[in-house]
Parts: sequence; C-alpha cells; structure tokens
Amino acid sequence: MDYKEELMKVVKNLPLQPGVYKYLNEEGKIIYIGKAKKLKNRVSSYFLKQAGMNRKTKKLVSEIRGIEYTVVDSEYDALLLENNLIKKNQPKYNILLKDDKTYPYICVTKERFPRVFSTRNTTDKRHRYFGPYPNGRAMSALLDLFKQLYKIRNCTYNLSEENVAAAKYSVCLEYHINNCLGPCEGKQTEESYNEDIQQILNILKGNLSVAREYFTSKMEEAVASLAFEEANTWKQKLELITNYQSKSLVVSPTLKEVEVYAIISDERFAYVNFIKIMNGGIIYAESNQITKRMDEEDEEILLQAIMDFRERYKTSTRKIYTNIEITSFDEEDDRVEFSVPKIGDGKKLIQLSFKNAMYFKRERETSRGEISDKKSNYQTLLQLKNELQLKDVPVHIECFDNSNIQGTNPVSACVVFKDGKPSKKDYRHFHVKTVEGPDDFASMEEAVYRRYKRLLEEKQKLPQLVIIDGGKGQLSSACEALKSLGLYGKLPIIGIAKKLEEIFFPEDPIPLHLSKKSRSLQLVQRLRDEAHRFGITFHRNLRSKGSIHSKLEDIPGVGPNTIQKLLKHYKTITNIKAAPVEEIADLIGNSKAQKVKDGLS
Repeated sequence: MDYKEELMKVVKNLPLQPGVYKYLNEEGKIIYIGKAKKLKNRVSSYFLKQAGMNRKTKKLVSEIRGIEYTVVDSEYDALLLENNLIKKNQPKYNILLKDDKTYPYICVTKERFPRVFSTRNTTDKRHRYFGPYPNGRAMSALLDLFKQLYKIRNCTYNLSEENVAAAKYSVCLEYHINNCLGPCEGKQTEESYNEDIQQILNILKGNLSVAREYFTSKMEEAVASLAFEEANTWKQKLELITNYQSKSLVVSPTLKEVEVYAIISDERFAYVNFIKIMNGGIIYAESNQITKRMDEEDEEILLQAIMDFRERYKTSTRKIYTNIEITSFDEEDDRVEFSVPKIGDGKKLIQLSFKNAMYFKRERETSRGEISDKKSNYQTLLQLKNELQLKDVPVHIECFDNSNIQGTNPVSACVVFKDGKPSKKDYRHFHVKTVEGPDDFASMEEAVYRRYKRLLEEKQKLPQLVIIDGGKGQLSSACEALKSLGLYGKLPIIGIAKKLEEIFFPEDPIPLHLSKKSRSLQLVQRLRDEAHRFGITFHRNLRSKGSIHSKLEDIPGVGPNTIQKLLKHYKTITNIKAAPVEEIADLIGNSKAQKVKDGLS
C-alpha cells in the first residue's frame, strides 16, 4: 500500500467534528497546521478538489506523508489551539505570526505596598502584568500619569510588617521631594497605599470612570469641610485623568468594551490592525505584518491574527468588530460575536482601524523601497479613470503600436503598465503573419486579436484599459478584434492620435481633448511613446538581421566564420564597404576579400 492510499485511509476515518489537523512530511516534520469546523470535510478537500488549487497548495499536498489531528469542543477552541501550535512549530507553509517577547509590560507586584514599573520579563506569575505595549511612548505616558496622580514607591525594599516595625529602613530622597509618602518608616498606612494601587489597576483595565468618580468625591468632601487647598489638589488630579482620557477618547463612552480589527492584503503580505476599546477610549493598539505562505484568504489570516492578538494581550472581549465578514466561524459559540458595523460609532472605529492598517502597509512598503511614487501614480490613475469615465481604476494598462518601413518587416508591439509604471516582463511583440504589405489597420487587428486570445486561453487577467496608437481607423480595427473574441464592450479601449493628442472612443466621432498639463494625458503619452520605442527597436533589429543576411550571407563562398570575423573587426557593413580590399585580404584572404567587395558593390 503506497502513501496516498494510507493518507486516504486516514481521511476516510476523520470525524465530522471541530479540530486541528497537522500535515507531516517524509521526515515526520510538521509542514502545515490548520483548523476546521468539520475535520473530515476540510482535510478531504485537499485531496479530492485539486483542479482549482493554486501552485503552492499543490506543492504542499505533494509533500504530505502523514496526518495527525486533535478534536476539540468548538471552532473557537480550534482557533486557539491552531494559533498556539503554529507559534510553537512554525510550519513552513503557515503564515508567520509575530512573536511578542520584546514588547514591554506594566507590572503591578504582588507584595505588601506593591510597586508599579515596566518590564519585559513576565515569567514571575505572582505579579500582575498589563500589556504588551508596542508603543513605548504610550506606556511611558501612562507611567508618568501614575507618578503625577499617586505617591507610589519605586524602591525594592521588603516592606513586611516585621521589617517596618524594626525600623530596618529609612526614608530616601523620594520622600523628601514628595514623590513617596514613606511607607518604609510607617508614615503611610497599607490601606491608604492600596487605595492608590486599586485606582491604578482600574486605569490599566481601562476603567477611567472609577478613578474620575473617586477624585470627584474626594474634591467635594474637601470643599464641604472647607479644605480648599486639599480640594484644589484633588481638582488637579481630576483634570489630569480627564485630559488623559480625552486624548484616547474616540467614540461615545457608552461603548464599554470592544475589539476592532481591520485587514488589508496584497500578493505577499497581509496587514492587520488591532484596537482595544474600554469605556470609549483606546487602551491597546497595534499593527502587524503577516507573511503569506499559501495564498491564504483574508478571512483565514484575520482569524489567526485575532487569536494571536487576544493571546498576546490576554483579552477575552466578546464583541469583535471587523472590516470583512467572518462567515466560516461557528455562530453558536457565545464567547465571541463578530460583526461588520455599517453605521454609528462602530463604523467610525472600523474606519479608524482600516486607516491605521493602510498607513502601516505604506510604512512597511516604503521601508522595502516599494512605493516611492506609488501615491502619486495612483492619483494619476484615479484622474484617468474619472476623465475617461472608466468603471475601474486602470491599474493595468496595455498599449499597441505598429512599426514598418516601406512595408518591410511589419511588426506590432504591446507594452504593459501596472500601477502607473512599466512592467517590462509583460511586454510583447508580434511578427505580423496574415497581412501583405504596409496595412496598419489589418496589422493592428491581428496583434490585438492574438494578444487577448492568448490571455483568454491562459485565463490571465485582462487589463482595465487598452490604448491604441492611432486614430479612428486603427481603433476600429482593434475593436473588430475584440468583437471576434466577445470582449467588445467589456474591455475599455481608446485610441490616441499623434497630431493633436486627441482621445477617440469606439463609435464616437467626437474626440476628447485633455489638458496638455493633465497628468493622465501625460501617462497616456508615456504609454504611447514606450510602445513606439519598443516597436521601433524590435523592427530595427529585424531589419539589421535582414541587411546582414542579404549583403553577406548571400555572397557565394563566404561562410559564417568569415562573416563573424568581418563583423567583429569592422562592426558594420558600411565599414566593410569602405575598407580597401588589401586590408580585408589580410583578415580573410585574397580570394574571399575580392568576393566580399564584389558582393557588397
């Protein structure tokens, strides 16, 4: 029994239950981990539905030699387990989830007179940790706020009752500059100190309203007892906490607790932004770049990213807003509730998260040197879409041009621009095969027909705009080609006439005149000029080869080696013609030299 039969035997016996599956290669190493609502249906799809698979998935399937699986109670549990296993094993076909070991946390120690400080070490489970904080400045601002609001010690003394009673420690400079109330000498009670710690814990959890109400009540008590100086101190603290909240307030405070996620992706990466809201304020925010391994769908990537963020930030919020529909998740699981808000504060949050994901994507692309002019190019394409009244932004444009001189070596050229820039690997040239003599119209029809017939046969993406270098005649010929392929009316096409830079549309006798300063017209001109350059270069090469053939290869008694010697020494036919026969004879001999001179005369 071969390995395929063994695998199908395992697949056949898989349960119709939620779970996690692992694919192993020949060495027994895990190469892919996935989750499924129904294990049997999901795993069998890899082996039974290979017709529409992409290349990466087919490669994965070809390496599978073993299958392991774990059944869990729900799809949510499967997501958690899948996330943990991927981070632990890092299979080569799974997306890469970011490690969080370098991010700092705020630690509140579990001891008498607790301390509050930042740390990257969270191994001591006795203490409480809040974070992580990807933005160090945000964490520092929070610690500075605590320092202004409360008198918390920063020493590492063991302030046990016995040590304080034995006067083992004495107050330091922090006490004298009023940053600490001296619990080491018993100058502050544990009860009073713990009240401040409780307020800090509330702020760290996002419950700023509790701290605000506490300061308000203290201020009112002081006013009632005519202690106006003390009342002013509490008022200043209240203003500090109010100012801090106003900086992070993004929606109505009635929105108590929600997580917001937005995803945007390209062919290689996905970019996910996460925002955690408590009482209308942002308490956590982070963006992450995820490397794709197998052309995963956005929904699959987002679900894994959500589990990763929730584990990292130790959050279990039930309400989750996303910018895409989550259709594959078990709706009966009451631990999470996914939704895509269409109105109100929820929509504002999604827009905010999406904007952050977009900025993060642009930042990462800039760091990789990918978008120096991308923004400008896109604006030009958007302008072109509006001016030509296209349905889509023409991120993929193709332009055709013919080239022939006195009817010799007729060729056509097709150049391709993507995102407003030349995509030279996609350029194509065509030897005109069906046209006799210098017929620009027929040559254009043949080139357009052959180009899009091939794209259709190979099921490749069609451009959002086709440009024909020429006026109404060439445009009409190109339209005939599109009609033959059933693409007329589906593929936007225009012609550009050289003299007045007029833009022609099919079946419209009145041309469009764009401003000479218009960036969209300049882009069209760049395409036209590039097609002309590419076609002319190709045509010259053909004529050059034809010229060499007719003048040298047709001379009787002159073979390839002799021709090679002559061209290597003289470079051009003109130089050979101008050279004295005696000089040529020194290179190839008297007999051949005379034949060359006679043949070129």
